Amino acid sequence: MKFFIVVLPGDGVGPEVVAEGVKALGAVGTTFGHDFQLGYGLIGAAVFELQRTALPQTTLEMCKRCDAILLGAVGEPKWEDPTVKVRPEFGYGLTRLRKELGLFANLRPVRLYPALVDSTNLKPEVVNGVDFILVRELTGGIYFAEPKRTWQTPEGRQAVDTLIYSEKEIERIIRVGFKLARSRRKKLTSVDKFQILQSSELWRQVAEELAREYPDVQLEHMLVDACAMRIIQRPTEFDVIVTENLFGDILSDEASMLAGSMGMMPSASLAGIPQEGRRLFGLYEPIHGSSPHRAGQNVANPIATVLSVAMMLRYSFGLTKEAQIVEAAVDAVLSEGYRTYDIMDEGKIRVGTKEMGDLIAGKVANWSPRIGAS
Repeated sequence: MKFFIVVLPGDGVGPEVVAEGVKALGAVGTTFGHDFQLGYGLIGAAVFELQRTALPQTTLEMCKRCDAILLGAVGEPKWEDPTVKVRPEFGYGLTRLRKELGLFANLRPVRLYPALVDSTNLKPEVVNGVDFILVRELTGGIYFAEPKRTWQTPEGRQAVDTLIYSEKEIERIIRVGFKLARSRRKKLTSVDKFQILQSSELWRQVAEELAREYPDVQLEHMLVDACAMRIIQRPTEFDVIVTENLFGDILSDEASMLAGSMGMMPSASLAGIPQEGRRLFGLYEPIHGSSPHRAGQNVANPIATVLSVAMMLRYSFGLTKEAQIVEAAVDAVLSEGYRTYDIMDEGKIRVGTKEMGDLIAGKVANWSPRIGAS
């Protein structure tokens, strides 16, 4: 099968981890006879310096013509100054790309590989068996709604950010949660700030209405602060969590510690509701940032990017078997004791970005139906 993928390496460690994701993709193509054609585009701080936009029109147009997008990371410390009006991460960069392409459903799987049970800061009996998906609404809410501004008054500066959600936006993201839960353990946790936010009042109403269409799925409501606590206390109780943009951003970063590191956390941003056997346009990226202080040192963990490639295979290309093999290759490499710095344990074998990518791609290349990832 033939697929066209736009690759956006971005900033910091983005180009390094993306290279290893491409390496895994190449191993899949060679082993299973798929033709993955790649087109490279510019995004982020580097191009912002030259063009004063973090998303050139040429990049956007190429993304509109492809089957899927593989992204590294965007961001540079010089743009973190709070007085800067426009940053590569917002408005003219990644968020604009998500909005332009209608990528409203962000899936962030939280899975602790058995080999990493001692790599987290939590007790093994708490984290052992963690396996849930956090579904974050990605194109609405407080990140996008207007008015959004800062102004000067006689009493001092003031700022406003507006939180708006429509019934349609809420319905489509909660439906994603129900669909995923139906294909897993049939439990959906809808997270809001009920009785405080009007948007959460609407969110809960829509969730209850949709629940009638999914009688086989258990729906529970949870306040965001309670959910933050439960993720640390009893994370194995979760199956699928669905929530709005800001809450999802915060909770998924917290949940990454259950997987051992942000370097283990992939994501998929989809333009529709995932269904078995259906090809769906999406953007795939690790959830970690650009980590510019580690760029060029061959230390960044590429596993989140490789697992994002596995999600691409599953959701955008319908290649479930190939996705499972990539995930099995990661599991096998970790089980053999190889680690990047962020998941390093005593007695394990420390490797760099390229070496970890080579090990995983090697497992995929040597896969056979008889012996699995050898």
